[in-house]
Amino acid sequence: MVLHTLNRAPHSSLVLADCLRVITPPAALLLIEDGTYAATRNNELLFQNLDSAIDCYVLQADIDARGLNPLLSPRFTAISDSAFVTLTTQCERIQSWY
Repeated sequence: MVLHTLNRAPHSSLVLADCLRVITPPAALLLIEDGTYAATRNNELLFQNLDSAIDCYVLQADIDARGLNPLLSPRFTAISDSAFVTLTTQCERIQSWY
């Protein structure tokens, strides 16, 4: 499985669109830093065509830091820093999108 990490806000960069264009199962998507803004309910259209077999995560500490908890889309699972480390060990490869 490939883990795709993305740290850019959807309104400031095209990397989310680039990532969504190439991501295929088996894969996981983890939004970190400003990338967590893409995990809000008002961005659900961005993920409409994302294969349901792709697991979507968001880093809890980054959601907390930005006050996005009440806006988190149900498509995303918030994970801790330690779960992030565990996820990286379960993946064959990590693709970082900047």
